[in-house]
Amino acid sequence: MDKSILDKINKFTRRTLSENEVYVFSVILCDNDIDRDCERFSEKALDTLREKFIGKTGIFDHDTSTANQNARIFDTELITDDSRLTQYGKPYVYLKAMAYMVRTDENKNLIAEIDGGIKKEVSISCSAARRICSVCGNDKNINTCNHVKGKIYGGKLCHNVLDDITDAYEWSFVAVPAQVNAGVTKKYSDDTAVKSQARDIQLCDDELRRDIRRFAYFAGGRAAADIASISAANMNTQQLIALRKSFEAQCGKAKTEVQLEYSAKSEDTAESFTMK
Repeated sequence: MDKSILDKINKFTRRTLSENEVYVFSVILCDNDIDRDCERFSEKALDTLREKFIGKTGIFDHDTSTANQNARIFDTELITDDSRLTQYGKPYVYLKAMAYMVRTDENKNLIAEIDGGIKKEVSISCSAARRICSVCGNDKNINTCNHVKGKIYGGKLCHNVLDDITDAYEWSFVAVPAQVNAGVTKKYSDDTAVKSQARDIQLCDDELRRDIRRFAYFAGGRAAADIASISAANMNTQQLIALRKSFEAQCGKAKTEVQLEYSAKSEDTAESFTMK
């Protein structure tokens, strides 16, 4: 092992450790591509995380008890892979970290699982002060907008760009990370961000319910639309998506938008739609 590596590790120890006492491994913490939550880090955010993650502890499943500490990051590096593009067409950039564990009888099985590729996927916990809409540039931590994550606008996938990192807390081994190549668990800086995220989800669900009513009307008329609205009222997002797909299949229009127009002149108390 290179002496410079041991020197970096021993900055975090109470006594100088030898090469035989430590186990060293590398891990990709996060990147700039769009993840499963339709969010991504800006390159500025990744650079800030590069600095803030030095010295941070590694745990399991974001359980922050001291008994769950297993490793510590001693070095980080931001790497650009010009041979690979992100989903939005920019060069792929990822944050790589070097971590160490002290070899003990208790963690020898964990070391074997890391070497064997069993313990592999990781997720980070951090705080982002800005959550920027990729379509309009609006900071959703301050004001919401009408653009919904995961929908296509102008041929591009709407997502949030995480920026202005204020803190990095820990990194964890997890089974299913948000990011395909590593994994990210975002913790925003205050209640405003949580409320903003809830509003985004509500907007998405409301739009799904409108789509369901429209497709149901097209498939079976007013009665079908009324029944579909009642059924969709208490469904979660995944259930709403499944129901919308079901009505799309019935209409035979799975890849086209059914254009319906609200009729303000109707005296019916329920929503009334007329075909264009």
